[in-house]
Amino acid sequence: MSDQPDLNLLIALKVHGVLIDPNTETQIVVLRDEKNSEVLPIWVGTAEGTSIRLALEEVVPPRPMSHDLIYSFGEHLGFVITSVIITEVKNNTYYASIHLSKNGLEKTVDSRPSDAIALALRTKSPIYVTQEVLEKRGGENLDAWLAKLDPKSFGQSETEAS
Repeated sequence: MSDQPDLNLLIALKVHGVLIDPNTETQIVVLRDEKNSEVLPIWVGTAEGTSIRLALEEVVPPRPMSHDLIYSFGEHLGFVITSVIITEVKNNTYYASIHLSKNGLEKTVDSRPSDAIALALRTKSPIYVTQEVLEKRGGENLDAWLAKLDPKSFGQSETEAS
C-alpha cells in the first residue's frame, strides 16, 4: 500500500513570495496556483520566512541553515522528497506533510508548513494543498487583505519594501 497521496485530489501551488506583515512583524508566505485563481497566505516566523526567501532567491548561505541540514541528511540517506502537502488547518494553524521515497519505500513525515515549503524549494519538489484547506483559509477578510498586497514588496525585507 502506498503512503503517497492521490495527486489528482490536490491543487498544485508555487511560492509567489514572502512578505512582512507590518501588524505582527511575522512573515507571510504567499502561495498561488498556476492560474493565479487560488491564493494561500501562511504566516510564519522570521527565521522560517528568511529560509524560504533564501531558497526562492537561490542564495547559498556560507554555513548551512537548518533546512539545508535536513536536506543534506535526506540526501546522504538516499531519500527523495517527492512532494509536500498542506493537509489541514485547525484554529488558524496550518499542518503539512513531507512525502519521501527511497528504493520503492514511501514514508510521510508530519511537518510545519514553513519547514515543508523550505525543503520543497531546496529540493525542487512540488507543493500541494487539499481543497478543504483552500475552503477554510483566512475567512471573510482574506479577499480584502489580498487586495492590499503590494506585489513590489514580495521577497523583500521590511526596510527594502519601505
